[in-house]
Amino acid sequence: MIEQGTPEWHELRRGKVTASRVADILAKTKTGTSVSRQNYLIELALQQTTKTIEPSYTNAAMEWGTATEPQARVAYEVNTNNFVDQVPFIDHPKIQGFGCSPDGLVGADGLLEIKCPNSATHWEYFKAQEPPKKYFIQMQAQMAVTGAKWCDFVSFDPRMPERSQLLIVNVRRDPEFILYMEAEINQFLEEVSTEVKLMENQ
Repeated sequence: MIEQGTPEWHELRRGKVTASRVADILAKTKTGTSVSRQNYLIELALQQTTKTIEPSYTNAAMEWGTATEPQARVAYEVNTNNFVDQVPFIDHPKIQGFGCSPDGLVGADGLLEIKCPNSATHWEYFKAQEPPKKYFIQMQAQMAVTGAKWCDFVSFDPRMPERSQLLIVNVRRDPEFILYMEAEINQFLEEVSTEVKLMENQ
């Protein structure tokens, strides 16, 4: 199986809208579209045109998150008695150029989204007992792609005291939000195509 983070995995995602970046597409300002939306549009158009993905920025906190994710998955399985299936990438059944890489499939109807942030951020999530908006959007995008009915948001930090190491929040599918989001993604993909044509001078 192709593992997340490998060159083969990046190739599966190249030039496609992925769930983790849908929040950038939906980001609006009072004057119109946001800088993050425009930057993402150019990024995808370049990936489609050049057939390459430029190396992305990583730091120690991101590396910690990647390294700790397997431990978080085990903690979730032990805590919920759910078995987690791993998949590399899933394409949306109807929207070409849109897909996701959930951190796990849970049974027939569920997904798993794992975050292993720094301790201050984890504690913020733990106290709020809910995911931030950008992760709500990411999970709804994953449910749109997979047809899942729910997604468990997990924040995990083994450095914390035992009672506050693991946060699990169940997020249900929001059909109205998904309709709005899919329309925005379709519009965005059209804009990416236009940008690609400009680059290729067609």
